[in-house]
Amino acid sequence: MRELRQPKSNVITGRFPHNSAPSQQTRSRQARPLLLCLSHLRWDFVWQRPQHLLSRAAATHDVVVFEEPAWEDEGEPRLELTGRPGGVTIALPHLRHGMAPDEIDRAERAMIDQIVAQHPGQPLILWLYTPMGMPLVRHLTPAALVYDNMDELSAFRGASSAMLACEAELLGRADVVFTGGMSLYEVKRDRNPNVHAFPSSIEAAHFARARAASGPEPVDQAGIPGPRLGFFGVVDERIDLALIETVASQRPDWQIVVIGPVAKIDGASLPRRPNIHWLGAKPYADLPAYLGGWDVGLMPFALNEATRFISPTKTPEFLAAGVPVVSTAIRDVVRPYGELGLVEIAGSPKEFVARAAALLARSPRETTTWLSRVDSELAQGSWDQTWAAMAALIEAARAAKTKPAFPPVALAGE
Repeated sequence: MRELRQPKSNVITGRFPHNSAPSQQTRSRQARPLLLCLSHLRWDFVWQRPQHLLSRAAATHDVVVFEEPAWEDEGEPRLELTGRPGGVTIALPHLRHGMAPDEIDRAERAMIDQIVAQHPGQPLILWLYTPMGMPLVRHLTPAALVYDNMDELSAFRGASSAMLACEAELLGRADVVFTGGMSLYEVKRDRNPNVHAFPSSIEAAHFARARAASGPEPVDQAGIPGPRLGFFGVVDERIDLALIETVASQRPDWQIVVIGPVAKIDGASLPRRPNIHWLGAKPYADLPAYLGGWDVGLMPFALNEATRFISPTKTPEFLAAGVPVVSTAIRDVVRPYGELGLVEIAGSPKEFVARAAALLARSPRETTTWLSRVDSELAQGSWDQTWAAMAALIEAARAAKTKPAFPPVALAGE
């Protein structure tokens, strides 16, 4: 681990962990772009869309993820750089409590400028997950500005009042826009001339390990009797906690298993019953071992502004794991998974319980037929395919920027 420190000014010094002398490195890496991502999500929080895409980008780009600040009581601003397996570098600004907003912006811009300066001669790809990054990068002239609009962040709890204005600027300046689902695409496609829908993809082989379930069960799940109905993901304002409690109270013979961190809500608000098991966050690598012991997957999303445009990554992950799923009527789950009969959609708590019961009662023959249709659908998309398609669109956007506005005109006599 190395740190870029800022002792008494906005000048930051230091080098990236993977860089060697510029005289050796610069000439050989000029064609390899720097992909600088500004993200509202911590890299080590939950393995999801950003990690899937940017870890693949690292094969052909120098990927640096600039995270939101860590706050300290004292000390000068500094930038901590850490490498991750696969070649991604995490850039974490350390800032001091009490700094004025303009001081924060200046410090973060200086850190970003130094990151760019550490990659001389390399094309710059700016990749934003949060529109709030625009004030930090609007002074830069990237080879391409990418907005991966995975969620409607303005609808989330605690969203900044400046979010919509920053997004309007980002949509106006972005060279290419990706959306995390069809619902987002439908509301953003007219706000930029180059918008493309990329719903959640899947690492099918990873989750398919749950179907074999040959190893020992995780210790904290092994003692829970069946049938087990489970959810995995972030537990926040998007989860209908009352629905979870209703299912648990109406069917005390069912065991509800919940895996994932609690965020932005009070942990005391979680329903507590003998048949509800809050197991906390688990590594991505361990998820198949847990899912392999579940009889039904639950997607108990609340229907509110925060979930209006979500396209849950866990939908294809449940399916790849061979776990039948019942979900509330999230639009990007209804289309296509509900319409294809791959996911059961419930319109009320009573129906949610009834559809889960029907899934538990499926015959082996019905399950085999369902899995065949699941595998046929999932074969059409993977994170590898998604990244390859995104990379091609980025390259096309870069090429379009370098072309002259008008083709050269031959003069008479030439």
